[in-house]
Amino acid sequence: MGKHRSRLKILANILSVVGENKGTKKTQIMYQAYLSYKLLVQYLNDVIEAELVTCENQTNFKLTQKGEIFLAKFDEYVTYCADVDEYLNQIEDQRLMLNEMCPNNGCPNTASKLSKKM
Repeated sequence: MGKHRSRLKILANILSVVGENKGTKKTQIMYQAYLSYKLLVQYLNDVIEAELVTCENQTNFKLTQKGEIFLAKFDEYVTYCADVDEYLNQIEDQRLMLNEMCPNNGCPNTASKLSKKM
């Protein structure tokens, strides 16, 4: 595992579970979103307060229209992040290629030699 999920990722996981199932219960959300009960209660309070999820009969949770919009925007965000990561990887590859073209092979710094001659 290694990496921890961000708050946004956890919220999106909860909303996805609730959105996939009609009338989702706490236990189902907890298991499918990989949360402890303590964290589940905390995050459920957050999504209910933000009006992303509604709670019916104290047991069934349903995704609101605002929750659907959040999930769509989160998907866009994830796509943008992946695009940026790919672009940054390309930049790093270019930097490595340039470094390989002009390696430091242990010779004394030629820039300092040139400045002494001038």
